Amino acid sequence: MGHLDYQSSYRRNLPHLQPRGAIIFVTFRLTGSLPVSLLERWRQERVRLQHLQKTDPTHYARVASHFEKSWFAKFEAVLDGGSCGPLWLRDELVASQVADSLHRRDRKVYRLDAFSIMPNHVHVLFKPLRIDGGDQDYHSLASIMQSLKGFTARACNRLLKREGEFWAHESYDHFVRSNDEWHRIVADILNNPVKAGFVREWRQWRWNYFRE
Repeated sequence: MGHLDYQSSYRRNLPHLQPRGAIIFVTFRLTGSLPVSLLERWRQERVRLQHLQKTDPTHYARVASHFEKSWFAKFEAVLDGGSCGPLWLRDELVASQVADSLHRRDRKVYRLDAFSIMPNHVHVLFKPLRIDGGDQDYHSLASIMQSLKGFTARACNRLLKREGEFWAHESYDHFVRSNDEWHRIVADILNNPVKAGFVREWRQWRWNYFRE
């Protein structure tokens, strides 16, 4: 999935640009599922890239997209390998809770297109809907993710009989730019468990969903 062009959500206090009516691809993960050393390297390189944005905007424009793609690929490889942190989503009750929560918001705050729940992270593709059936404002990505992650964190912690942080604060989001890209992203989402070696065919993965 590293070939996709991601907009990182690490800078939690900055506003997001959400195009009206956009379809959004989001990846969110369990807390502790990436090594601290890897995240620190990412942050250091990100600081250098942000400095380049100020000093040489033309060069920044050429390298920024590659930076995000390559780093997402690194993160994805670690997540799929499950070599760091908890794997709470392997628990069927926990995964079912997350799946139910994703479905429960379908046709209420977004149109749910696809998702895949992996042992330590989730990929989801949805289109936010207009608020209260109006013709102006859409449900924001921030409000959707805050509600989804907050509710599932509390519910899953109860199932696991634990307390504390469940999801990592940061997530990754990307706004789909074309119909062809939508199809590529759907294929990448559904084939994530295939790529990770869990199943041979995407329909065999219980925690895959696709809006036919």
